[in-house]
Amino acid sequence: LLLLAFGIWGLLDKESLVSERIAHLGSDPMLFFVVVGVAVSTVSLAGCMGALYENTCLLKFFTGGVITFVLLEILGGYQDDPDLRFIMDEIQMGLQCCGVESYQDWKMNVYFNCSSPGVQACGVPASCCLDPLENGTIANSQCGFGALGMEEFAAQSIISLGGCAPQLGRWLHGHGGVLSAYFVFLILVEVGGLLLAAKLLSGTGRAAGDRSGALRAWLLPLLGDPLSALGAQSRRGDPRPSGEQWFLCRPISGLLWGGLALPSGGWKAL
Repeated sequence: LLLLAFGIWGLLDKESLVSERIAHLGSDPMLFFVVVGVAVSTVSLAGCMGALYENTCLLKFFTGGVITFVLLEILGGYQDDPDLRFIMDEIQMGLQCCGVESYQDWKMNVYFNCSSPGVQACGVPASCCLDPLENGTIANSQCGFGALGMEEFAAQSIISLGGCAPQLGRWLHGHGGVLSAYFVFLILVEVGGLLLAAKLLSGTGRAAGDRSGALRAWLLPLLGDPLSALGAQSRRGDPRPSGEQWFLCRPISGLLWGGLALPSGGWKAL
């Protein structure tokens, strides 16, 4: 919607829709934003409506639209990004396809466009070729050169003419059960990891509480109840027992409070 609004604003601000300039509307770059905005909004709306009303046709349209957008993005950055090039090559070789809807889609790439000054002009990637190895052991990276300038009848003996979007859609439809099981397995593994972590934290907290309780049970018979003694002495008006210096201990894990009665002459406070 943002792209659509930006494109419409640009056309209106430049007055590209007036009768004198409408003939040059096709060359206005703002039209690109309008077209992309309309396409993305339509696909998104189809996905929302399909999920809301459980309409299989709209969901299939949404899936096909998303696949098309992804492939177009990969196709546009084919030579600029090695990762995108690897992904596109694997898709084209694995599905025996070329381009998004047809092999002519490679004209949108600046390197394979027929107006390009490079040696790849009017060509397609080697992954589009029917036999990249050409019965050899090393792939011929130039097997698709000039394919866009050939007649379709001549090109079909060298490269795959069909696009990858329909092929990929059919592949996903045929392997939907396997993919669903794989994603469910990943979700179960993640949930299991969270449950194990929560159980470990809970067990650690209980173990710390048990150790603190055991320490307190071991110290109380040896020291008595120092806080009770302090309370009794204060009620009698004596702030501390005679002959002893009392040191209050800080809490251990929030559970143990106590005190130590030390002889006044034998120990010195640090």
